[in-house]
Amino acid sequence: MAMKHMVTATATVIALVGTLAACGGGGDTSTEDDAAALELNGQSVSVAAVWTGVEQKNFQKVLAAFEKKTGAKTELISTGDNVSTVIGSKIEGGNAPDVVMVPQLGVLQQFARSGWLRPLPSAATTAADQNFAKVWTDYGTVDGKRYGLYFKASNKSTVWYSPKALEDAGATVPTTWDELIKTADAVAESGVPAFSVAGEAGWPLTDWFENIYLSQAGPEKYDRLAKHEIPWTDPTVITALTTLGKLFGDDKLVAGGRTGALQTDFPESVEQVFGNSPKAAMVYEGDFVAGLISGELGKKVGTDANFFPFPKVGKGAAPVVGGGDAAVVLKAGKNAKAADALLAFLATPEAAEVWAAAGGFTSPNKAVDAKVYPDDIARQSAVALTGAGDGVRFDMSDQAPAAFGGTQGAGEWKILQDFLRDPSDPAATARTLEAAAVKAYKG
Repeated sequence: MAMKHMVTATATVIALVGTLAACGGGGDTSTEDDAAALELNGQSVSVAAVWTGVEQKNFQKVLAAFEKKTGAKTELISTGDNVSTVIGSKIEGGNAPDVVMVPQLGVLQQFARSGWLRPLPSAATTAADQNFAKVWTDYGTVDGKRYGLYFKASNKSTVWYSPKALEDAGATVPTTWDELIKTADAVAESGVPAFSVAGEAGWPLTDWFENIYLSQAGPEKYDRLAKHEIPWTDPTVITALTTLGKLFGDDKLVAGGRTGALQTDFPESVEQVFGNSPKAAMVYEGDFVAGLISGELGKKVGTDANFFPFPKVGKGAAPVVGGGDAAVVLKAGKNAKAADALLAFLATPEAAEVWAAAGGFTSPNKAVDAKVYPDDIARQSAVALTGAGDGVRFDMSDQAPAAFGGTQGAGEWKILQDFLRDPSDPAATARTLEAAAVKAYKG
């Protein structure tokens, strides 16, 4: 794009985001606002994202709000889990989307260092600086340049449970790992397996490990391991794997045992706890579990389901692990002006509040009105995440190269599935993880 056109596009985006922010409270818009919105009338923008099911429908509501405000048309493209491979193929084929919602920090860094991305438009950067904790803007920065806008975040330190199952077992909500195991034992003794574990895909297993590791080893070690500045054979890794292995290795605590867990995908793991025929009392995963509970399963969050923060392990603090999806703009996209305008819109509280009201969503935007979340449980989870400020640690596997931390059937995902199958030798698992990490980080 020529410099003159870049300046023109940036000015338009700045004007547009101001209009969008001014209109966030609803009501009639002025003629001047309408004229600004018509800047994108007849233009289009394509967006690639991993979301399916309820999440996809809710994101389409956000895009519909953008269309209404701007006159632009949007197209949503599903990538599946292998975002890096799909987007690379589309760029090579000359049909790249304009915007990608990147679910892994390592993939964002890969895209930036491959020269695929344009920096954030100034309007989105300014809004993020005002309304996001520095940790989120830092995660969107690669080699000193801002490329990613974190639109959807998740509190990945939430354990969801059936209040009835715990009550029937005479069990209490735990605050420490030892108490969690006691609660799990009490539930199992009542005749219901304690946990449903989603082992069919490797990513939920990485989340289990990360919460234990952050609490047990502490944030400094966590940050160093995430960057592979210490090896996966470090004693802290073996200790965390040992802790996790004691739970995974006790079949009475896991619905279907280890074999059953390896055949259970994430939606099914939630259904096993909150479906019409419960098979477990608890399921660990992020706050997006609420969207499945209230959406596809039709149950009431706060009555049929509740959560407690992932408990502290040993002498450590309770962990707050966050994940998120960052919006980035591809250089190879054909609609730069509309793409920049979309990112400016996604930086506003208005955009986040569309999905927040629908449930199963947390925004890192501190300007979002907590009242829009659909229930007290969603509000508590959102406040816990935004309230942690710079104390949040981003999902470790999402920070890794995709070959190690973001590919089905490979790297950490596959190795932790093997660990779930046989957790008897944490040190051997650590060695396998280190060998895979060395190869991926060098690549």
